Amino acid sequence: MSLKDRLKQQALAEGFAKMGICTPDAIPQAPDRLNTYVDEGRHGQMGWMAERMTWRGNPSALWPEARSVIMLAEVYSPDHDPLETLKLRDRAAVSVYAQNRDYHDIVKKRLKRVGRWLIDQAEGVEIKVFVDTAPVMEKPLAQAAGLGWQGKHTNVLSRDLGNWFFLGAIFTTVELEPDQAQTDNCGTCRACLDICPTDAFPAAFQLDARRCISYLTIEHKGPVDEELRSRLGNRIYGCDDCLAVCPWNKFAKDATELRYAARDDLRAPALSELVALDDAAFRAKFSGSPIKRIGRDRFIRNVLYAIGNSEDAKLVNSALAHIHDSDPTIADAARWAVNRLS
Repeated sequence: MSLKDRLKQQALAEGFAKMGICTPDAIPQAPDRLNTYVDEGRHGQMGWMAERMTWRGNPSALWPEARSVIMLAEVYSPDHDPLETLKLRDRAAVSVYAQNRDYHDIVKKRLKRVGRWLIDQAEGVEIKVFVDTAPVMEKPLAQAAGLGWQGKHTNVLSRDLGNWFFLGAIFTTVELEPDQAQTDNCGTCRACLDICPTDAFPAAFQLDARRCISYLTIEHKGPVDEELRSRLGNRIYGCDDCLAVCPWNKFAKDATELRYAARDDLRAPALSELVALDDAAFRAKFSGSPIKRIGRDRFIRNVLYAIGNSEDAKLVNSALAHIHDSDPTIADAARWAVNRLS
């Protein structure tokens, strides 16, 4: 059995659902696409995307000694329909991936175990592992490695996994046989484009983050444009709409990692309970969760927008309690919510 075959066997044994390999120079089109995206300002406040663009667009520049990029898929398929939560207006909708433990920690530890196994196979082998924490364009690399293709919603989807999976990368100095790059299989389907509440896709295969609910509720600092607030609905952290409607999900595999299973208190938490969290309670509730990284103030801002969209007059007092908040963005969100419900 070849080293590549044994590596794949080890990756699957560690819990990854799929593995593919490409060379560091397998995404020559990436720099131009990234430059265009940033030049048009579609990255919004995500200034880190404009930093180290040479590394981000060219993996060979990030680590010149690398000879192979091992791309791995980690499934987190939900056991429920996330779109159903959007109908519960007095409840909060949390993106599926954030309903339990932070995937960064789980995937990185798994990558390191696979990497250590590879190091043990040959003298002088070196590796670097990445999970959303370095200037690495995981999605085009995943397509080049044959894991799937970037769909019209710009996320990676697969014939045999759907699109509910995380990506991890192992760069290594070992030369491994590359896999065949995947080609687009979206056909004429527009489900992901048509369902977007904020019209964040200027065209198929293009995303304007400034209108994306995931960006607005997680990355965006300060007030959200009033034109977009009503479109957030009850989504307080991320958005799964374009992922949830993908027809390829009929082939999705069940998640085997229990730490991705939704916590009962995050499936559809009451807005009235979330908006009352002070900083200490917020930190305690979301310890080990990706939600913790946006901080309590941005979180409360999002909850207040959801309250304003709830059409539930019983929540007026919950919003009124924040009218004079020391954070001007929270106070603004509270006034907006009260005006919407009055």
